[in-house]
Amino acid sequence: MHAQPSQAAAALLMVRPIRFCYNRETAVDNAFMKDNGLSFENTQAKACQEFDNYVSILQSKGIEVACFDDTIEPHKPDSIFPNNWISFHEDGTVVLYPMKAQNRRVERRTDIIEGLEKLHNFKIANKIDISMSEEQEKFLEGTGSIIFDYIHRIAYACISQRTDKVILDQIASKLNFRVHAFPSVDENGKEIYHTNVMMCLGERFAMVCAQSIPSEADRDALIQSLRGTGHEIVFLSLEQIRNFAGNALEVRNKEGKTFLIVSKAGYDSLTEEQKQIIQQYDEIIPIPLDTIETNGGGSARCMISDIRLPKKC
Repeated sequence: MHAQPSQAAAALLMVRPIRFCYNRETAVDNAFMKDNGLSFENTQAKACQEFDNYVSILQSKGIEVACFDDTIEPHKPDSIFPNNWISFHEDGTVVLYPMKAQNRRVERRTDIIEGLEKLHNFKIANKIDISMSEEQEKFLEGTGSIIFDYIHRIAYACISQRTDKVILDQIASKLNFRVHAFPSVDENGKEIYHTNVMMCLGERFAMVCAQSIPSEADRDALIQSLRGTGHEIVFLSLEQIRNFAGNALEVRNKEGKTFLIVSKAGYDSLTEEQKQIIQQYDEIIPIPLDTIETNGGGSARCMISDIRLPKKC
């Protein structure tokens, strides 16, 4: 028997960077990235400081973190964002995903999966590897691409170059989720590369940039779906998602207390009214991530892969 699904993850996977830097290959379709002009050494040092502070804050709240170091070779500039290559599910299933950037595909590491079993006592019952779709130029970048509603079994996704609808339908079917897909664009009409930039789903609330969905019908359908599953909606602006306010994750600690993890930039962009709505449900944890956000184009949620695997007896 495995535990009943909870929307708030009880444990997190994080990968400590060794050679973090601006990745020109992913910058092609990630409008959130900017090269800050710092030297490689400075960028890596600042990213490590932000990472270690992040882990320390989570652990101080009683949240379980399974932390692994990146390897020096091969060079993986985005290894700090493991949520794109793997997801973990309550029945012991692990899914490995296809990624668009060739230099990100080497982030998939079997030693991390083995370490979760051997060092952290998680039980893995089944592995689904869909990474071979990379050969057909079809991609689906994990929980960057998919926002899972684990309680109501809905897989939300905005379709983009990194989120292929066919592969999405296939994996959702295997995991017993119903797909709710829609388009999403930024203020320049450019596809938003990952769903977890414009949307976050807690157990009883959702943060979403409805403004980024061009079609009124698609917009209404998403709002109706979220409200129909009992979620209070915090509507985010395009400016707020550019500050990574939507790149957040609800987690719980060992005592069952729930938190919303978001970057400090994302938190600072929220209005007092928005914060008050969230704080009815979760304590907010703002994490300073300036260097990682600027150079990596990802934020607090991208850096944590939520582990939902059962523990061994």
